[in-house]
Amino acid sequence: MLTRWLLSIFLNAVALIVVAQLFDSFQLEGFGTAILASIILSILNVIVKPVLILLTLPITVLSLGLFLFVINAVTLMITQGLLGSNFVIDGFGVAIIAAIVLSLLNLLLNRLIRDTVDMNKTR
Repeated sequence: MLTRWLLSIFLNAVALIVVAQLFDSFQLEGFGTAILASIILSILNVIVKPVLILLTLPITVLSLGLFLFVINAVTLMITQGLLGSNFVIDGFGVAIIAAIVLSLLNLLLNRLIRDTVDMNKTR
């Protein structure tokens, strides 16, 4: 379980670096900051995100789940606030776009890793 969490932290850090390369208004100061941001995001996803989902459940249902990207953007902004000048997002709109791209990248990276592990198990 710890190995899976550490792999998830690493993959999320890679996704954060990719997003930082894609957008000038999303800045990370190195891979160490990306790892730290990934750890903070994972903690926020366990503690804060369920509360936000519960509080915004009606709007999430009405938006067919798309409001979850707003919640992800909020957790990114909280992470930025905790890390200070090492992690900068230049606005909430950028945070929403980054949340969407991060979700897609994490989905892709996790699927690639899972497929690779599954392929190695069948050998």
